[in-house]
Amino acid sequence: MTKAVKAIITGRVQGVWYRGWTQETARRLGLDGWVQNRRDGTVQAVFSGPEDKVDEMLRLCEEGPEYAFVSSVEHIPHLTEIPSGFNIRRSV
Repeated sequence: MTKAVKAIITGRVQGVWYRGWTQETARRLGLDGWVQNRRDGTVQAVFSGPEDKVDEMLRLCEEGPEYAFVSSVEHIPHLTEIPSGFNIRRSV
């Protein structure tokens, strides 16, 4: 079964290679979607793929890369179309 979610990651997640780590990890898991920094200091991402892989990605996001400190990962269903591949988007 396919699952798609939009996640908001809070904590020390900018300036610690979080987006690059997210892209590498999502691609390794075979997920589609994107990741980007937000002006409020959070990172947002959309993950789409097999339900178990999306759930694994969300769990991994709670840890993040080595220098990150994640205080929360909130997610909601994502209903709009997601292009193939996983990309880093410009900050918003």
